[in-house]
Amino acid sequence: MIFRIFFYLIGFGFTIAGGVSCIAYLNIMTTGHTFFHYLKFISTRIECYLFVFGIVILSISIIYPSSEDEENT
Repeated sequence: MIFRIFFYLIGFGFTIAGGVSCIAYLNIMTTGHTFFHYLKFISTRIECYLFVFGIVILSISIIYPSSEDEENT
């Protein structure tokens, strides 16, 4: 159970860091770039991948059954 909470918090931190970076990079649209250019730009930034990686870790920590659940069934 403690590992699930640990991975949940790690995933939450990655999601926040990546989401803030993606939102901050929205400022390039004020310089006249299109949304397509924005998506192309953030696909090259490693810190924006943290958002996706964090969502995956969060999902796994929530959905994946713990060993305690398997013992009780």
